[in-house]
Amino acid sequence: MNGGDAIISIQEVTKRFGPTVVAVDNVSLDIRAGEFFALLGPSGCGKTTLLRMIAGFETPSDGTILIDGEDMFNVEPNRRPVNMVFQSYAVFPHMTVAQNIAYGLKVVGTQRAEIDTRVAEAIALVQLEGLEDRKPDKLSGGQRQRVALARALVKKPKVLLLDEPLSALDAKLREAMQIELVNLQHSVGITFVIVTHDQHEALSVADRIAVMGTGHVLQVAPPMELYEYPSSTVVADFIGQVNLFPVEGAEARDGGLAVRVGELGEIALSGAKERVTHVAVRPEKIRVAPGEPQDPGLVKVRAKVLNVSYSGDQSHVFLETPGGLGVSARVQNSDRSLAAVARENDELWLSWRPEDVQPLAD
Repeated sequence: MNGGDAIISIQEVTKRFGPTVVAVDNVSLDIRAGEFFALLGPSGCGKTTLLRMIAGFETPSDGTILIDGEDMFNVEPNRRPVNMVFQSYAVFPHMTVAQNIAYGLKVVGTQRAEIDTRVAEAIALVQLEGLEDRKPDKLSGGQRQRVALARALVKKPKVLLLDEPLSALDAKLREAMQIELVNLQHSVGITFVIVTHDQHEALSVADRIAVMGTGHVLQVAPPMELYEYPSSTVVADFIGQVNLFPVEGAEARDGGLAVRVGELGEIALSGAKERVTHVAVRPEKIRVAPGEPQDPGLVKVRAKVLNVSYSGDQSHVFLETPGGLGVSARVQNSDRSLAAVARENDELWLSWRPEDVQPLAD
């Protein structure tokens, strides 16, 4: 990621559709020059509408969008220093790879010699050498995606906007293309803004992520901070798997809080000062053992295995305490033994460190 100045500044932007639908509600957000930024959230949260307002395909009902310091009010999409890659790729089926990539340059009257040079550079950038004369129906999904990327990048925009660009790809190719997108962004050094509903994708590619819900930005943070320190139960629950336990009471103690959480007893949370309604623990932080852990500093509870879900490199163990508290743990399958880590109806001990507990205020 390069630089710290905002290339996109979204200031109190609202978008209404008709008298009752508010798709984006008073959003303020800065996107830095040279970063890979993700707008993440479930369907209907407003992320695509926000991207389309940046692109100029939708007009804000209220608020201001600045790109590279210039107010985009009444600036047409083709006059903005951005280009967009759509979910459907939108490559022209009757044109070759080279013709598709060159199309935007021809529309604006670029000289033939410069078109040839820039198309060749774009083809090399997305690793499509040797496929210049192929039509889209002779390309794989990943290759068509590269054509769409090259067509957008050949015009040298200051910002590349990506609307669910990998959603049509199968899982393995999607993962490979995530790596390629990051490498591509590093190569060209421009700002990428991606819209996705896939948490893993956002965590994998982005320098920073804005989590959206019902038209609002709920939290903006780098991936690790977002995962380890979510600001709310909504964010914690949306980003990966999480155990959310309701807090029954709390009191200030030793510069932090001591919270009571049902059968888990009292948990000391150092540095926590605000109101706490829930605590969150990620499944991979939880240790599973047949015997009671002896470390007195651990949070621990006995639980019965309800189900074990095997997924190759790891297993997800779903358990229930005697009082009915549901807990999920993630266990690495570190050897090839057929002996299961846990079996249905096993009685096991669960434990984790207090510092792995995240207090949440809602």
